[in-house]
Amino acid sequence: MDPTFFSQVETHLTPERLGAYRQDDVDNASALARYLLNMALCESLYSPLQFAEISLRNAMHTSLTARAGTDTWYNTLKLPHWQSNQVTDAKDHLNRAGKPLSSGRVVAELTFGFWVGFFTKPHMTSGLAYNIAKTAFTHAPKSERNVDSLRPKWQKVRDLRNRVFHHERVLHWQDLQTQHDKMLQLIGWMNPELEQLARMLDRFTVVRQEGLTPWLEKLHHNWPANQ
Repeated sequence: MDPTFFSQVETHLTPERLGAYRQDDVDNASALARYLLNMALCESLYSPLQFAEISLRNAMHTSLTARAGTDTWYNTLKLPHWQSNQVTDAKDHLNRAGKPLSSGRVVAELTFGFWVGFFTKPHMTSGLAYNIAKTAFTHAPKSERNVDSLRPKWQKVRDLRNRVFHHERVLHWQDLQTQHDKMLQLIGWMNPELEQLARMLDRFTVVRQEGLTPWLEKLHHNWPANQ
């Protein structure tokens, strides 16, 4: 690959960022190909991550509404301070934007971490976590409708989401395919039709199986070393 081209790319992406892809002293083309493959993998994970986040939010909202007897459950259920603060921030954001404080709008403002937080100790102590596990995942096997099963799975999804959305490296995850497959399964445990839709759109497995080859070919074809 043309060294001048790589030098300019490295300057703007920074040597530190590209350095994460050349820890085994590979050549410039291989390091950049790994970076591009990582981008492609992250891009392919956007759809299932979006389905996972939206379906979790809506399934929990339905469950919490039934539990509290109102769709503004966030005003009546006892929440830890950090979750209460998120609700307050969501309302403040809507007020500043001049939008009504409907339950749908407030719920949509809450972060993915807010929802995964319902599997933590305060909600286990109150029993709310166990109720959610049983009522929000109605299509899961009975043996999986429990906090001990769901909590680590959703924490993994949250960790993956954060890395993908912050443009970090996921290429090195040995269990990346497994995490992808489990995420699709989690979607199906809430809504089988959404899982079908997610699988129809899914490109992750193909991108991962193709590996570095197409990216190396593109780099060598477009910026050959002897140009």
